Amino acid sequence: MSVKIKENLMAFFSRFHRDDQVLILINADPDAIASAAAVKRLLWRRVNHVTIASINVIKRPDNLTMVRYMKTDIKPCSHALMEKFNRFVLVDSQPHHSDVFEKINFDVVIDHHPDGGRRDGFTDIRPEYGATASMMTEYLRGAHIKPSVRLATGLLYAIKTDTNNFERKTQMEDVRSFQYLYRLCNVHMLQKLEQAELKPSFLKYFQKALKNPHIKRSRMYTHVGIVPTPDILVLIADFFMKVDAVSWSIVSGIYGKKLVVIFRNDGVRKNAGRLAETSFGRYGSAGGHKDMARAEMVVAECGIDAISQDDEKMQRWIIQQVEKRR
Repeated sequence: MSVKIKENLMAFFSRFHRDDQVLILINADPDAIASAAAVKRLLWRRVNHVTIASINVIKRPDNLTMVRYMKTDIKPCSHALMEKFNRFVLVDSQPHHSDVFEKINFDVVIDHHPDGGRRDGFTDIRPEYGATASMMTEYLRGAHIKPSVRLATGLLYAIKTDTNNFERKTQMEDVRSFQYLYRLCNVHMLQKLEQAELKPSFLKYFQKALKNPHIKRSRMYTHVGIVPTPDILVLIADFFMKVDAVSWSIVSGIYGKKLVVIFRNDGVRKNAGRLAETSFGRYGSAGGHKDMARAEMVVAECGIDAISQDDEKMQRWIIQQVEKRR
């Protein structure tokens, strides 16, 4: 065990006591789900009780399949639920990523996204890593805990997802974690997770996205209007990146009261996080990695109420915001 891993483990465990009620909070996706499960395993028999709660509704097929196969119980986050706990852990995210998170004083924060600067209790932020699951695998190994087949498979899938099968920037530590987990995982379960992407009800949104795409040079834009979950926008954005000669896909839709814009690119001398922030940061939350990013803003606060129900006008407005920032 390296000195750094030993120090992190000691700092992590020092935040907890035997009678603690611990709530692990996530914005559910494969990396967050697997990482939360790893934290729960680390705290097994060390605290009184551990619960995982998500601030988002889990609707994506791969996330639902992952929860089912890993047998991970994830509660909806609420104020009533949080009042029952005295210790709070945040994984695969940081307080500035959500209004809910910002109001909580976390005892532990573990994440691989760009550092937001806030420090709550024990904080381990490593943006050079491809996945938080890689970090959590190091914690488990450092604590001499062999993950179960289900946990190993979930962590492995999370690393594959967040690194896009190692096509995105990763560390050798991500590769080492992957190699270790592969020896412990269930390959058939992994294949099921990888294949569970689409619900039949999602197909009509693909049809709408393909009906009126706007292609400018190598950038493909589309606005699909009201969606039941932003995950649909992510799936469409990833799909458009498979089109020949497309180096950017920018897909938007309205979820609840918010406009959500998803950015994807081929990673060649581009920065999706920076473009998302410069294009929409003044309206709401925006940011991400070099090849993938996201912006979310309340429609009523952007001055676009009058056009929010007109998909063509919304698409033109989004294109205008992005193009004038390039």
